[in-house]
Amino acid sequence: MEQRINFFEKGQGAIKSMYGLGSYLSKSPLKKSLLNLIYFRVSQINGCAFCLDMHSKDLRAEGETEQRLYMLDAWHDAPIYTDQERAALAWAEAVTKVNEGRVSDEVYEIAKQQFSEEELIDLTMAVITINSYNRINVAFRTKAGNYQPGAFAVKEA
Repeated sequence: MEQRINFFEKGQGAIKSMYGLGSYLSKSPLKKSLLNLIYFRVSQINGCAFCLDMHSKDLRAEGETEQRLYMLDAWHDAPIYTDQERAALAWAEAVTKVNEGRVSDEVYEIAKQQFSEEELIDLTMAVITINSYNRINVAFRTKAGNYQPGAFAVKEA
């Protein structure tokens, strides 16, 4: 597979606006490990190799176990995720797969039990952001495999 366009090099003007979302999310009360777990799951759904490489490495560098990464695609049946993680995963999947129907009241009610309104907004912004990055990387065939953990970490000002 040959990369079509190096978006991160050629699309600097466009990507700067997306970096703003990353900066916003870095200040969210949501745990970084939870955000990376969501980023990884959404990237599985969207088949984004670049993001799977990046978020698996960032999760492992944060101490996430390989077993939890291996089982993430079957999180519904795996007892190793917390109730909050399950609510976040269900929300992320529903928002990502919105073309399959609406985000159900059931998923919303479960998420609402685990997150404040502000946290749920941040979680939604995180899902929107990773979906955007996934689509860019899939469309332009961004090469995967060379990411170093923390390479895209938001620098505190």
